[in-house]
Amino acid sequence: MDKFIVNIIHRPEMVPEYAEKVTGHGKEEDLGRKALLTESLDIFKFQQETAHKNGLKTTIQMTYASLFNDEAVALAKADHEKYGDEIALSLLGLPCTEFREKYKTKDFCIWMFSMEDKKSIVDDVFGKFHEKFGFYPESTGSYYMDADLTNYIKATYPTVKCAVATCWEEGPKAYHTCNNSWYTFMDGGPWAPWIPSKQNTHAPAANEAEDSGIVAIPHLSRDLLACYDGNGSNFGTHPQNVLRGMIYDTKTWEYPYLYNLIDQYRSLEKYNNGYAYNMMFVGPGWLNKMGRWEQPYELLKKSYEDGMKYYGDLKKEGKLTDMTMAEFADYYRQKKTYTEPECALWRDILYGSDKQLFWYCDPFMRACVNMDQGGAIVDLRPYAAKLEWPVGIGTKHVTDASYPFLIQEKYRAGYFTHYAGEGTVRSAKLKHNGEEVDLCLCRTKAHFSQEGNTRILTLDPVDIEFYDLTVKLQTIVSFEEGSSAIKIERKILEMSDPNAEVELNEYIVACYGTTEYSEDMLGITLSTKKGDEVETLDYEYKCREMEKADADEVRAVIPQIETAVSMSTNAEGAVGYVKEGYAFSPMFTLGYNSKIKDKEVVATWLKLEKAN
Repeated sequence: MDKFIVNIIHRPEMVPEYAEKVTGHGKEEDLGRKALLTESLDIFKFQQETAHKNGLKTTIQMTYASLFNDEAVALAKADHEKYGDEIALSLLGLPCTEFREKYKTKDFCIWMFSMEDKKSIVDDVFGKFHEKFGFYPESTGSYYMDADLTNYIKATYPTVKCAVATCWEEGPKAYHTCNNSWYTFMDGGPWAPWIPSKQNTHAPAANEAEDSGIVAIPHLSRDLLACYDGNGSNFGTHPQNVLRGMIYDTKTWEYPYLYNLIDQYRSLEKYNNGYAYNMMFVGPGWLNKMGRWEQPYELLKKSYEDGMKYYGDLKKEGKLTDMTMAEFADYYRQKKTYTEPECALWRDILYGSDKQLFWYCDPFMRACVNMDQGGAIVDLRPYAAKLEWPVGIGTKHVTDASYPFLIQEKYRAGYFTHYAGEGTVRSAKLKHNGEEVDLCLCRTKAHFSQEGNTRILTLDPVDIEFYDLTVKLQTIVSFEEGSSAIKIERKILEMSDPNAEVELNEYIVACYGTTEYSEDMLGITLSTKKGDEVETLDYEYKCREMEKADADEVRAVIPQIETAVSMSTNAEGAVGYVKEGYAFSPMFTLGYNSKIKDKEVVATWLKLEKAN
């Protein structure tokens, strides 16, 4: 039976994020102010009542501050007894008088502390939770949980089986829309539940040895297209995200986009063996009496009630199963295998375009295929490296928890560049009599299918018009489970001149990084291989090229992210090549040039591996 599962998560944040400044309204900061604590608890009660009224159970993530409030503790116990709500523990909501006095800091993001402080804070919070409830929680979470933090929690508090562990695409785009003040970068992770590896939270475990012992869920369910193209904070199934994005009718206070977004998540069961997931996680700061953003409290309240009613109605119709986080972790473990991918063929439901993206995530990669660019790969994260990336004070990455990319069109230009040089993309060019067309210029649509353990994207054919020749070409993109490779086939369906021959240039332009700013490319090695014959080129920004006829493989090794990326092809007589970039265009290129005729098919494989 198809299953659409929702996690409803509430947290009694006694000092809600943002709310002290708003509620204080000019008064000197006082985290223990009674008005603030009372309002926060009232909001939490309202959220709980709204869920229960609609027949939904919740996961109550107790914050550190709430553990010092007897009423909050009593409410959680009562709702656990009456409704079966799970009492869990959040690592959000740390700031309170007790925390400030002990740690002498205004930091509140658990993953950004030093490892010594992370352990101390976790022990404090878990100890206080046990003191209040007499047991340790089965679920926890934050905006992000780094691998060292997760490993410590699982080893010390083995009851924990589920955690909110990343916020999808919360990187430079979010930073820029917060006036360059939101110093938390966590791009490059899964958008749907996964089992994080012990080495890196973003990268799913490939087997039991890599399993961190928890099931992770995202902090919010985002719009996988609008969020990728723009600021993710405006596009999620968190109703206040939709209001912040101004995606509602200001006269009627209706927001069909919210329901369309939930429905698109429901539709993901078509690509994931009959299973789809969604979550709603709204902190009380969003519902304070003074309003948020441009919206009055009445609209904030209405949006929450309407969103919860939509889930409740789906449950009544037998189309939704509500679970606590711990229940979901058990279900997920029983439902999914380590190597089973998460897939999402996602369409624009906001801007009225026909744009389609396909997202693929497994223990070896996260990839995005853009049908508006002819099926080009526009985002690629090499999870195969399982890159260890310590985060927080005392590490090389105090604020940047992102998983590095090889391709990222938003931060490294993609196909459409402003000036000289190239952007990162995996695409192909067709050449004929001196004319050249990149498939990035050919919009198309995709259709998903599955054969055995291979997920297949079949793209609608595109017509490529040269001066004296028209070519109808079809692209098929295949992801074989567990292979760490992407197979791309180009098939010539017909030509205006059946005897003609065109050149096919399959290529990847790549680099590495987590932001828009280029990294040092020295140390990268490019190579061509034919049999035992290997020729190498050490990256020196000298714009050099190297090619080999009938190459078995072209490869780049990027030691900075312990990643090797390679291409191979079945095209007869293909010439493999590598290109070094230069300082203004600090990329590298791997590719194959071959000939293709009417009714012929050329396949190329892009493979990711860990490079020690």
